[in-house]
Amino acid sequence: MERIVFKDRLFKDRREAGRLLAERLSLPRGEDAVVLGLTRGGVPVAYEIARALGAPLDVLVVRKLGAPHQPELAFGAIGEHAVRVLNPRISAQLTDAEKADVEAREREELSRRVERLRGPDPPIPLTGRTAIVVDDGIATGATVRVACRVARARGAARVLLAVPVAARDTLATLRDDADEVICLHAPPVFLAVGQWYRHFRQTSDHEVAELLRAAAAETTVPHPVSAADPPPHDEEISFLAETVELTGHLTIPEHPIGLVVFAHGSGSGRHSPRNRYVAEVLEQAGLGTLLFDLLTPAEEAHRDNVFDIALLARRLVDATRTLAERPHTAGLPIGYFGASTGAAAALRAATDPRLDIAAIVSRGGRPDLAGDALNRMRAPTLLIVGGRDPVVLELNRHAQHTLPVDTELRVVHGASHLFTEAGALEQVAELARDWFRTRLAPAPATGRAPS
Repeated sequence: MERIVFKDRLFKDRREAGRLLAERLSLPRGEDAVVLGLTRGGVPVAYEIARALGAPLDVLVVRKLGAPHQPELAFGAIGEHAVRVLNPRISAQLTDAEKADVEAREREELSRRVERLRGPDPPIPLTGRTAIVVDDGIATGATVRVACRVARARGAARVLLAVPVAARDTLATLRDDADEVICLHAPPVFLAVGQWYRHFRQTSDHEVAELLRAAAAETTVPHPVSAADPPPHDEEISFLAETVELTGHLTIPEHPIGLVVFAHGSGSGRHSPRNRYVAEVLEQAGLGTLLFDLLTPAEEAHRDNVFDIALLARRLVDATRTLAERPHTAGLPIGYFGASTGAAAALRAATDPRLDIAAIVSRGGRPDLAGDALNRMRAPTLLIVGGRDPVVLELNRHAQHTLPVDTELRVVHGASHLFTEAGALEQVAELARDWFRTRLAPAPATGRAPS
């Protein structure tokens, strides 16, 4: 299927083209899609589409195969998964040795590009999903044809090709490679992709990497959980912890069954969209939440403070004791949700004899940093670790055998330390919700009914 929208205009730049293209894209409700930008010029276009759809963004690295004595004349193109497409007319003019030499060099460059742009992270899985292949324009179609075939080779159930502009004659040749082609502008006379943009500077590897990081921060957090009504108590609060004034966000739903205090590690503050998402899941389950930072911005700038577990634990104890005196939180069972060094602080704070902590959840935590406090633990503890975080996983396994309380270790398979993979954070939130609900909620009455 092919959808062409004729527009007699120039695009300001690739980002604007992406926003306009996103307006024309519609997916069936609930369709699981991944946006794939061709490097390098297709990534800025793809970034805007991924933002509009709330879909993850990845790169497709494709290399043209240029004729030895005329590199700008492509006899084909290659992509990951050993995919290759040849232009029969031009390829026939070259010897097998010449083509093999060019392809070997381009394969090496393709591998370097993939490593530079994606780093050690694996590509986003495509099996059973819709792959939206995006470029800034199509001239001969060799690169997008390879890109679509790469998506197929990686298991995509459906391939959708989206471009702002393309040569009209080329579009008709792509129907066998994509299930659907969407193009905003298909002029009958087409000289080059750049002629349809006012600004068409080369996209750098640095810009591609920055867009991938920005997209990951925006799209790896699931959509917020929306409540039917706003919580009855939702405010920014300030309180003293030791001699420092700390600020946090307190949310108390109607008829709360308990309160979960978030102990943040470095770089994961109360404004973190990941923490905010988990908090919203807990709030929908009837749990109040307090998100606050154990360190001030100035203190966090000094790395030693981030690993000063005794300091972090003292701050957490002070915050918890303050909650016992506030009208909206007094009397509520309290649990701790900690990440990284914040998890170690939560484990240590929970052993303070002045507190009665009902449950703890550690997400990618460092329980080893809690020291001998592990032997004095009284609160049932859930340890959640990503399957692709082997060092931290081993530390948590050791802690599981050390803690003298009800302790469970749950591994989120395929997840790395920050749980940025698709579906990983949802699993964390659901595990935490179930753990807190069963341990903070009042036990049902078991007394015999009067006769």
